[in-house]
Amino acid sequence: MRDTKESRLLLVLLIAIAFALITVDIRGGRNSPVDGARQAAAAAFGPIENGLSSAVDPVGNAVSAVRDSGSRHDRLAVMEKENAALKAKLGSDDRNRSRLGQLDRMLKVAGQGQYGIKGAQVIAIGAAQGFSWTITIDAGADDGIRRDMTVLNGDGLVGRVTTVGPDTATVLLANDPDFTVGTRMEGNDELGFASGQGDRPLRVELLNGKAEVKKGDRLVTFGSQADKPFVPGVPVGVVSRVDPSGGGLTRTLYVTPYVGFSKLDIVGVVVAGPKKDPRDEVLPAKPKPVPTPTVTVTVTPSADGSAPDDADTDGQQQ
Repeated sequence: MRDTKESRLLLVLLIAIAFALITVDIRGGRNSPVDGARQAAAAAFGPIENGLSSAVDPVGNAVSAVRDSGSRHDRLAVMEKENAALKAKLGSDDRNRSRLGQLDRMLKVAGQGQYGIKGAQVIAIGAAQGFSWTITIDAGADDGIRRDMTVLNGDGLVGRVTTVGPDTATVLLANDPDFTVGTRMEGNDELGFASGQGDRPLRVELLNGKAEVKKGDRLVTFGSQADKPFVPGVPVGVVSRVDPSGGGLTRTLYVTPYVGFSKLDIVGVVVAGPKKDPRDEVLPAKPKPVPTPTVTVTVTPSADGSAPDDADTDGQQQ
């Protein structure tokens, strides 16, 4: 169409009519006078729209697939995060169960020895104040902790308190070379002094050089005056080696401690000693000995009364 005055006037007129129809359609709502025309147009152009839709659908499906793929990826990422969080929670639950087990064993030891204890958690481990084997616990003077108190856990003797702050305390571990504790042997009551040797067994010097002792014998703390720094009866360890007696005034033993000093978590500080010495009551029950089977061999004679070339043997365990 040529750009003339008449064509411009026609364009303006068509635009005005279009606006007028839109206004009438909006005001008419469902009873719009142009609704019939709209339906007729839909009937006329519907098949064409369907054809175009069919042609466009594969592209639309592909776009939707990509969009859904992104959504699935996002959901997968969320699920992976939730799974990781669940595993972390389960791990935390396992740790809590482990701590509950430690606490239960420690309370059992405290009950058997009649020790009044204050539970604490190990929050640091390492050198402190010149000591090579120490731990820091989250209990201090505000919790009733004082210097030279015995520290134990569900396995036995951990150490003694050396330094106390308001909220924390330092514990010298029993395997430190500067650590010494009086011991008493189960059964024969032989006395000695145990000293730490780092990651090696404790070294114990028995006061009786002729004491009868063997591998597997067990030791507990002898106790100190006024229960400081050590209360009596706390399990120390098991004899793993005995030096031959050389006729000296003392006898040397090597004792594997009950406590694993490299994996401490929950400990208890003895804030009140027992009314009486628990002796060997706190020691764990001894393992039952495994019986050694014996074999009885019987020989079955042959029919003529002579022993067979290949004797039949029946092994019976008694």
